[in-house]
Amino acid sequence: MSRDGSILLDFAGDIRAFRFAWGDLEKLQEARGAGPYVILDRLVSGRWYVEDIADVIKFGLIGGGTEPAKAVKLVRDEVMSKAPLQSLVIAQQVLGSGVVGAPEEELEKKSEAASQEESPLSQTEGSDLPPSMEPEPS
Repeated sequence: MSRDGSILLDFAGDIRAFRFAWGDLEKLQEARGAGPYVILDRLVSGRWYVEDIADVIKFGLIGGGTEPAKAVKLVRDEVMSKAPLQSLVIAQQVLGSGVVGAPEEELEKKSEAASQEESPLSQTEGSDLPPSMEPEPS
């Protein structure tokens, strides 16, 4: 599966797509004067600026397919008109999915890794490499 930095969240009375692809992360970085992981760290550690919250949600909506003018209006109506803490968790989830990956992706990766570990093949079986002369550990 190819990670695309998207996540669906309940926001402004609807399930909305948010996405941070590479270009969206660059726009956020330019707007905030800090790298995406620095902004995510601020959001998680409590050292955020109010603009961090608003810009993450705005650029995430735009990256998810919302028209820019509608994204600005949604942020003005649903973020900037309320206490910042009411939108903080959404901003954390949105930017986290773009920088680290969505939580569902981690579950898929773990299940893929577990299924590969269960394979009875040794590391050289199925390859063109000659078998090792060392005995297998008991």
